[in-house]
Amino acid sequence: MKVGIIGNYGHNNNGDEAILAGLIHQLITVSKVEKENIVVFSNNPSNTKERHGVSSYPLLYKEATVLKSGWKTIRESRKIMKHLDVLVVGGGGLLMDMYKRDAPLYSVLGLTGKFSGCRVAVHGVGAGPITTKTGTFFIKQLIRASSSVAVRDEKSKKLLQSIGVQKDINVIYDPAFSVPVQQPHQRSEQIRNVGVTAVPYFSNYYWPEPNPAKYEAYLQGMAQSLDELIETHNVNVTFFSTKYPEDVQVTKDIAASMKYHERLNILEENLTPEDIIEVAAAQDLVIGTRLHSLILSVNAQTPVIGIEYHQKVKDFMSEINKESYSVAIDNVTDIPAVFEKAVEDWGNLQEETESVSDSLKQSAAEGMNLLLAERTILG
Repeated sequence: MKVGIIGNYGHNNNGDEAILAGLIHQLITVSKVEKENIVVFSNNPSNTKERHGVSSYPLLYKEATVLKSGWKTIRESRKIMKHLDVLVVGGGGLLMDMYKRDAPLYSVLGLTGKFSGCRVAVHGVGAGPITTKTGTFFIKQLIRASSSVAVRDEKSKKLLQSIGVQKDINVIYDPAFSVPVQQPHQRSEQIRNVGVTAVPYFSNYYWPEPNPAKYEAYLQGMAQSLDELIETHNVNVTFFSTKYPEDVQVTKDIAASMKYHERLNILEENLTPEDIIEVAAAQDLVIGTRLHSLILSVNAQTPVIGIEYHQKVKDFMSEINKESYSVAIDNVTDIPAVFEKAVEDWGNLQEETESVSDSLKQSAAEGMNLLLAERTILG
């Protein structure tokens, strides 16, 4: 069986790369697909080929106009897709219209796969926001073209149903839970090492609509909270990033506003998903803003506190029944109070995290079984 994978890969967003690593691992170990029979449509094919060891082709061919770009993308992609058996539109928050290109691009590629003779599967994705007629139209077209649809949470399922999707929608967990863990988190008597990931919230160099005042308030709030943890609980803080290099910069900005620089460590490397798991496993607790810093930490069985920069973070913390360990990004000065709660219930929190980690890994594996079932049913 030859399989193509479409997603937001090749952008040095190691959350997305974790999804891809998990998908590839599942295809090889569960579906017994040979690695040379996996093709990824990527924003940076050379990067994807080097990192994951699979064949890769452009997700989008850019020409002088949108129309010319679209036609070339269809034409070139079809040359590859007509040799595939299955096309997986897989992983990440792909079913949304917050960014203008996403809904039309993934829909057109999915339809191209269908008309090229592939079975199309929407697999392990998040949905939302979907707020425009154009986005709604394209997302519904993609789902109609798909032989199976699996989303990563119940809210995504309900959102798709609310826009009129009639097809059966399965809920599975993020494929990133299938990234192998070499050495999981080891239980500790108290919290001493704290990992932190940050996002450039309303920054000039990253956010769609920057707001310098909000960015500065966020920096100061994070710095104040982390200084309080160091002062009150004698912790060490390690900053690491899942989006490179943008998140490295914001961690430096936060650190510059802190008092206890001698208790800080900033990892500036472009970490692989496996590296992130290793870093997370070495912490007692991770305070994560990026969704996949939380997912990979839980994969490593490390307890987490979530910072809700996006609805998907709040949804994930709800899915793992840890809403009380989640903080709105506009209220990051609440982190110390939530941290106190973790200290008070530290033994139970570690045990519960191990349990939910095992459960989510099993659910992620079952998601690949869904693809196998579709392959059997459809021939």
